[in-house]
Amino acid sequence: MTDTSSQDVVDVLTTDHREALILLDQIKLATDMEERRDLADTLISELVRHSVAEEMYVYPAMKEHLPNGDEAVQHDIEEHKELEATMKELEAVNADDVRFTELIGQLEITLRDHIEDEEADQFPQLRARIPREELVQMAGKVETAKKMAPTRPHPSAPNSQVFHKLVGPGVGLVDRLRDKLTSRSTS
Repeated sequence: MTDTSSQDVVDVLTTDHREALILLDQIKLATDMEERRDLADTLISELVRHSVAEEMYVYPAMKEHLPNGDEAVQHDIEEHKELEATMKELEAVNADDVRFTELIGQLEITLRDHIEDEEADQFPQLRARIPREELVQMAGKVETAKKMAPTRPHPSAPNSQVFHKLVGPGVGLVDRLRDKLTSRSTS
């Protein structure tokens, strides 16, 4: 296990990106339908938690420190909404349905574009403009937020810092209870 205390927020989010892409590859290679469903549920859960944490802590920092911060955040939130809608649809489709494979492909296209924007442009700008100590502190906040965040997509919910901080933990608690009751795979 890696020592996360010295990781900054870019390290944490980049690791999340790599793990999500690995899950996508595993889903595409899996032939057992139950395994595909479990992997998809895990991917959905991880992406929702990642998105919520970004919206709570990273996007406010982007707005404050990046010259095009407002525009970049608006673009990222639109991509989050697109990902959420696809994930919501994916939740309702059986793993052996042709639509499942189509939705995984759609999710991958949007996710890869989102990752490219962040890793090629936004993350280097954050590192250049925010002191490392702050980025390390932000990593801790992001990790904590991911533990409390919802595990299911809620496309009709606002993608805002205030909503996630005030309502998100309650929604996350309900999601985790639903996951437990239905034996849904979330990690």
